[in-house]
Amino acid sequence: MKVFYVGKSLYLCSMKRFFFLISLLCALTACSQTEGDARRCIAFWNVENYFDNRDDPGKDDLDFTPEGNYHWTSSRYLDKRNKIYKTVAALGYPAVMGLAEVENDEVLEALCLGTPLRGKGYEAVHYESPDKRGIDCALLYRKDCFRLLESRPIVVSDTAHGFRTRDILLVVGVMGKDDTCCLLVNHWPSKSGGMKANRRRRAVARKLRSTMDSLMCAYPNALVLAMGDFNAAPDEAVIRREMGFGRTGRNAEGVYNLMTGLPKGEGTYKYQGVWSYIDQMMASRKLSVEVFRPDFLLTDDERYMGRKPFRTYVGIRYHGGYSDHLPIRAYVP
Repeated sequence: MKVFYVGKSLYLCSMKRFFFLISLLCALTACSQTEGDARRCIAFWNVENYFDNRDDPGKDDLDFTPEGNYHWTSSRYLDKRNKIYKTVAALGYPAVMGLAEVENDEVLEALCLGTPLRGKGYEAVHYESPDKRGIDCALLYRKDCFRLLESRPIVVSDTAHGFRTRDILLVVGVMGKDDTCCLLVNHWPSKSGGMKANRRRRAVARKLRSTMDSLMCAYPNALVLAMGDFNAAPDEAVIRREMGFGRTGRNAEGVYNLMTGLPKGEGTYKYQGVWSYIDQMMASRKLSVEVFRPDFLLTDDERYMGRKPFRTYVGIRYHGGYSDHLPIRAYVP
């Protein structure tokens, strides 16, 4: 984990006016949430390709350069950073927040120190993973709400056989005065690849399940919580069978799928007109989870009716939105 430093170029006067305006908007959006709520809030968001705009050798990130297919310029990169900040602020500045699809320490440094998140004392935990695209999981935390004890990546790739995916990020810390939390940030492989992909996804699920069981034994009084983009809905086989939830939403080790019971026809991700909860939380305690869906994260779905996430790109066409996923959050009593 880096000690962050941001140069003066990120604090131009023109940016100060912009941040004042979006800070005011975010304060109004989050007015229903108290500071006490935020101090007990755990959130997760797949931010959709939060890349810098330079080619990084060893990563498949050429599309995210000014000359690449996405024409990923400095202005687009900074706009993406600012939109992530705006969403964290609108969430009420949660104590901890898992992120998926971040490229490196540098983009996290720009977010934590190059935006008003700096004033909230946010730091980031991140490790490079062997994912071919160069996207990883990370965790933001407020130093006044969460005391970091340890962190490490849990490797789920099999690089010897060409399986390279995101590590599971484990972060252990204390929320408030004495509530130990073991947090696991996930971004499971996609379904593309047929039977081979299914075998790999089942292996990742089994690894997460065994890790949660080990943590519950090692920290019997702690909150053990997995969050992330699982690329699967709660009722899909890889979740029900490999995680052991069945149809009850609770497995034999005492882990709850917190998405059980959320309204049908809604979700965090919309594909071909159908919403699903592929972003999930699973925990050793039964907490209440909600999807965060302010109007600015949504746009009209002209093809399938209704609304859908306001994403940054559709194909290679720049839309200038936020993400193709909606955030989720839970509160620890």
